[in-house]
Formats: sequence, structure tokens, C-alpha cells
Amino acid sequence: MSDPLAYLRTELDELRAQDLLLHPRTLEGPTGARARFDGRDVINLASNNYLGLANHPRLAEAAAEAARTLGAGSGAVRTIAGQMTLHRTLEERFSAFKHAAAAVMFQSGFAANAGTVAAILTKDDVIVSDRLNHASIIDGARLSRARIAVFEHKDADHADRLLREHEGAARRLLITDGVFSMDGDIAPLPALVEVAERHGAIMMVDDAHASGVLGAGGAGTVDHFGVHGRVHIQVGTLSKAIGVLGGFIAGPAHLIEWLQNRGRPYLFSTSAPPAVVAACIEALDVLREEPERLARLWSNTSVFKEGLHAAGFDTGASETPITPVITGDEEATQTFARRLFEEGVFAPAIVFPTVGKGSARIRTIVTADHTDEDLREALEVFGRVGAELGLV
Repeated sequence: MSDPLAYLRTELDELRAQDLLLHPRTLEGPTGARARFDGRDVINLASNNYLGLANHPRLAEAAAEAARTLGAGSGAVRTIAGQMTLHRTLEERFSAFKHAAAAVMFQSGFAANAGTVAAILTKDDVIVSDRLNHASIIDGARLSRARIAVFEHKDADHADRLLREHEGAARRLLITDGVFSMDGDIAPLPALVEVAERHGAIMMVDDAHASGVLGAGGAGTVDHFGVHGRVHIQVGTLSKAIGVLGGFIAGPAHLIEWLQNRGRPYLFSTSAPPAVVAACIEALDVLREEPERLARLWSNTSVFKEGLHAAGFDTGASETPITPVITGDEEATQTFARRLFEEGVFAPAIVFPTVGKGSARIRTIVTADHTDEDLREALEVFGRVGAELGLV
């Protein structure tokens, strides 16, 4: 019998020939600054676990207690029978964390972004989006059927021109990542907010990599820049600095009520299980009660960046714990990542299509849990392997 999917083998062979085929490594134990992947103990620079909360004992106990008392799952979508007191408590806590009137939980940050953009816009509207915005923003824009205009990365003047060109649209949305996930740079939010206000546009920021990292107590880019009340929609995730799973939208109460009625991921997906929600609530408590975690994250970030620069590596425009080591060549980058892993450092190769061709890089993220010894050892390996491969 013929195989109508045989063409995928050809496509996979092409990816393999270009050294672009993904081979996810398997975590064999808890995540942490040091972890075991594929049978090897390594310094872990691949995780989004910025504050080390993913394996915090308080979160683990909160999750276990919720599962013991409330069960493994909710049994339904929120709008039928799946809304629990825990869900509402977490949303109240998250809205306060973001200094917003209200918030709603989605199953993931991807679902929050895509579901929200698609829910609030139509084909009569226009989206003005940063060229390097996350894939979930791009997918949400496509699902909305709105026209999409892309401005050059972090170029507020270009965004201004595009909004002016589309003055006839019913509604206009200006959207940006707060921290860009592959370069680690920060959006010029004050300038973008001014542009949005000038044109009466909706202002939306995806703070997936800023929540728990930037701003007082990790409140995000809106707090970092002091533009409270001027950003209409804040997207957050619970799977990075918060250390668990899920996504959030924070904003005015009428936006949140609309998403509860028209946000398709919210309407058509079973709600988060008790263990997940309870762990997220506990994470917000730990974040407030242990501010030294955030301070340690930034101290480690500074040490690691300085070490990479001293070794001669190019970290691009990074301003945050996301620190790319830019090499450019896809094959060389894959080789670099493999050699690092063999020498005890796990830092993944990022190649096309995640980034543009010719801009391949090793993506590193240090966390609050990395020790001085971890950083010294990782920098020694980076320098030695980089020299071995002729990258520095």
C-alpha cells in the first residue's frame, strides 16, 4: 500500500543533510542548575527555570497536597464544570502581581497569545507586530484574519509609520515581546506605548521571559519601565520564572470577561489540574518571600556575560539572562553544542527556522540556582571548546 506521507521522509532527509534536524535530549531526574540528560551529568544552561522554582520543595509539596485533596484533574473546561476555587485564587493573585484589574489563566503561554489575538480582532483590523515576535503571536495574528504589518525589530518610528498607514482600519493592535526569546534584548516599551497612544491603538506586550525577571519583584516590563495603566494587555507565562505550567492574560476586567466568553483555548480545553495551579500560587508566594532569588539571577547573569565577552564570544544585543553565543554557521553551531555537551555543559544549538539562516547561535540561560563554581566551570568549557573549533 502506498504511503501518502512518504514525502515527509524526503523532507526529513533534507533537514538531516543541512544539520537542522532536532534531537531533543531526555531529562533523567529533576531539572536544576546541574541535571542529568541522556545519561550524562551536565551544567544545565538550557532551562527557562530562571529562579530555580521548578524543583523548589515548597512548590512540590503544594502540588502534592492539591493532588491528594482535590484529585489529579478538574474533569472539564472552565465554562462547564472545571472551574475550581484554586483557579480563581491564582487569577486574583496574578492580576495583583501584574498590577492589573483582572487576569485569566490559559493552558499555556502559546494558547494565551494565540487565543487572545484571535479573540479580539477580525478581518477588518490591523496588527502591527515586531519582526522578531514569538511564534504564538504570529499564529494568533493569522487566526484573527486581521491584516498584519511587520515593523523592523524595536523600531518604534517604523511602527508609528505603519499605524499611520492603516488609519482606516476598524481597530489597530501594536504588539511586541517584552524580552525577545532568542536574543535576550528588551523591547523599547515606553516609545511603543507613546506610539500606540498617539494612534489610539491597543497596546499588547508578551512578557513570557520578563515575568519574574524584570521589574520590582519580577512584575515584568510594564513595571520595569513604569508604564502601568498604559499597556492594555499583558501576557504572562507560568512555565518559565514561575517554574510550573500555564499562561496568563492580565488587563481590564471587560477584556478578561470577553476572553472567558470568546477565547477558544479557554472555552475548548480542560482546565489546569489542581497540582499545577497550587504550585503556581506557591511560586508567587516564594517569589515575594525570597527576593534574593531575583538578585542572584542578575548577579549570575552579569558574571556569565562578562566571562563570555572576556573569552571573545559575541553575545549580540542581550540585556537579560537569555545570552546567545552567536556563531552564524548552522553546522558549526550544532558541532559546538555537541562538544559542549560531551564536556559537561548543556546549551542547545538554535538554528533555522527558529532564527534566520546565518544567525545560528548557542542559547544560554543562567539561573538563580547556578553556583559560582557552576559558572566558572561552564565558562572554562566554553572557552576551551570554542578555541578548539576556531570560534574564538
